[in-house]
Amino acid sequence: MNLNNATVLITGAAGGFGQEYIRQCLAKGSHLLLTDLDAARLEAIASTIHQEVGRGSIRQCVAADLATPEGCQQLVDAIAETPDVLINNAGLGSYGHFHETPADFWELLIQINLLAPMRLTHLLLPDMIARGGGHIVNMSSVSGWIGTLGMVPYSTSKYGLRGFGEALSEDMAQHNIRVTNVYPFYSRTPMIGAPRHGSLPEPNLSDDLVTDPAEVIRQAVAGIEADVLHLFPDRYARTLSLIKRYIPRILPRLFKRLES
Repeated sequence: MNLNNATVLITGAAGGFGQEYIRQCLAKGSHLLLTDLDAARLEAIASTIHQEVGRGSIRQCVAADLATPEGCQQLVDAIAETPDVLINNAGLGSYGHFHETPADFWELLIQINLLAPMRLTHLLLPDMIARGGGHIVNMSSVSGWIGTLGMVPYSTSKYGLRGFGEALSEDMAQHNIRVTNVYPFYSRTPMIGAPRHGSLPEPNLSDDLVTDPAEVIRQAVAGIEADVLHLFPDRYARTLSLIKRYIPRILPRLFKRLES
């Protein structure tokens, strides 16, 4: 997908990865439709980035709560045009043993991380098909390849997003609609400070294990342009995916060492 002059809808656009998507898509000459919970804050962020980049355009900033079917429908109704690219970036994190995580919280997480991307894609696909093409980007996680201690709801949502994207790629190939699933490791975004629940100690991640969101999204954008389906944007994600494939038995020990 050529991002120059493409219309791109980015969810969760005020977050860490979202801001990098704004910056790097503008640099490619894209025209952006942006959404997050707080439209005023999003507009301020987008305007500042646009002034820095000096290319592309901000078409709309829309407040939307994607945790409900109604919120997803309202977003699609509010945008002035069908995007060429949908970037499903909005997400919620959590950390703690599953039995100590409140049900209302993990159900909300599933709504935002998995059902919202499916709902938005479902709503936008008919127009993409009629137009003859499009691109769906799903911000999954390395936790969508490897079940992670203390992250049962999060891993579940990201596994689901991975499966959704992979199946959708086959389903939509005849319509020239491509899919890119992105699987980052821990990155320096607000997700690092995700809500903690219960007694599980917080992981102790050294700075050298936390990746730069700008580089993650640089790799993601390159993957979108190259129509890559499964994209591992950093060396930790690439390494862990290979370990999972070839020597999965060492993963529990490896994660304990990484987090100690």
